[in-house]
Amino acid sequence: MLEALLAGGWGVVAASALVLGAAIGVLWKVPEPLVAGVMAFGAGGLVSTLAFELVLEAHETGGLVPTLAGFLAGAAAYVLADLLLARRGARQRKRSIAVQGATSNAAGSAAAVGLVVAVGALLDGIPESLVLGLSLAQGGAVSIPFLIAVAISNLPEGLASSAGMRHAGRSVRSIMVLWVGIALISGVAAMLGYLLLSGAAPEVIAVVTAVAAGGVLAMVSNTMIPEAFAADRSFTGLWAAMGFSLAFALHQLG
Repeated sequence: MLEALLAGGWGVVAASALVLGAAIGVLWKVPEPLVAGVMAFGAGGLVSTLAFELVLEAHETGGLVPTLAGFLAGAAAYVLADLLLARRGARQRKRSIAVQGATSNAAGSAAAVGLVVAVGALLDGIPESLVLGLSLAQGGAVSIPFLIAVAISNLPEGLASSAGMRHAGRSVRSIMVLWVGIALISGVAAMLGYLLLSGAAPEVIAVVTAVAAGGVLAMVSNTMIPEAFAADRSFTGLWAAMGFSLAFALHQLG
């Protein structure tokens, strides 16, 4: 049980960047290119980590076919859920400008905007939290490169969307309570990832790891890179390459 609580704790640590970003977003107006740079950096880190740790490890454990099947299933599940959220106004949930515009396009109220953004953040965070729990279930230690990449990618989401909700009229208190709740739910997801898969057959862990990896890649492709590029077309590729390089270096050194 102690290990499960530890997994949940790491999930909260990674998601706490959402809370930090939300606090920054409601207190200061951060230049959008800076938000885009952080987002692209985190996206590069996530791509590196899922390639060199998650997918590779799933292949070594369960073989090629289960890995590819799980990976594609995870990507498809994320894309379908993202399409449903897009119809509610959450396609550009990581951008403050988009969230501001969603006030009239999606639900016509700040409360509805906040709910859509919260569900979108949960959709983004569930695969990441599962991976953190899985890493403890597999090797007894959390993947530090993945933890750093997740934290970096969460920061701009909390920052940008909280700024949009503040613009839509939500109080600072309600915004912070919302993001703290999401961070706690992310911790529960990491804990469940550990409890459900600790002691499971290697093939099962491999498939679930691949499913989570597919969801993470779909999230990066659908939201992080397009929205970072839309905000700053000059340096998105460079920021992503730097994030990829850092995560790869941490993987090699670890």
